[in-house]
Amino acid sequence: MPAGDRPRFVAVGASGAEGLRDIRALLVALPAPLRAVLLVLLRPWDRPSHLRAILAQACPHPVLIADAGERFGPGRIDIGEPARHPILADRSFGEIVADPMRLHGNRTVDLLFHSVARHGRGRMIGVVLSGSLDGGARGLAAIHRAGGLTMVLTPEPPPRHGMPESAIARDGPIATIGSPRTIAADDPPGIAGEAAPQAEPARAPAPPALAPLPHPG
Repeated sequence: MPAGDRPRFVAVGASGAEGLRDIRALLVALPAPLRAVLLVLLRPWDRPSHLRAILAQACPHPVLIADAGERFGPGRIDIGEPARHPILADRSFGEIVADPMRLHGNRTVDLLFHSVARHGRGRMIGVVLSGSLDGGARGLAAIHRAGGLTMVLTPEPPPRHGMPESAIARDGPIATIGSPRTIAADDPPGIAGEAAPQAEPARAPAPPALAPLPHPG
């Protein structure tokens, strides 16, 4: 597939009720149709999840549960299920990391981000939203090192130190720090639907050629 035809990969990580609120706000603010592959991961994974129903009701984009061996495509949102973490594999295919014993703990967002850094071929964006601890910080740094863009929710005031604060401290320069709406509005070309190109303004007709002056006799 030519480089210009490959979609961008956008990986979004968050945790808890605040993270769910931020994910909803971000997806609602992204206009349809989506031209990127959106992979969304919300911790924790140790309890039944109604994430698909919640997001499908809140945003205009199709929400699907990622499955192993399926090719991720633009125009939809792929999520995981409890104890089954979606990651990106080669050539836009997905894999599922089964984790019934929670061996990955709070590193599930890092799993996703590292896979996107490895297989996104420079066309990727990592987004860290609300959440506790430092999940996603290492993976976001990997996306940055691989040439991708990094975006982080505006941190809470001290003394709180969660996912956004950890990501900023570890990753260094962040492309965008702001609210979910700000992050959605600052997306680079190739993620959300683009407006139809404006027609070039009509050019004024060229002036008629002047007749040559008569030669003095």
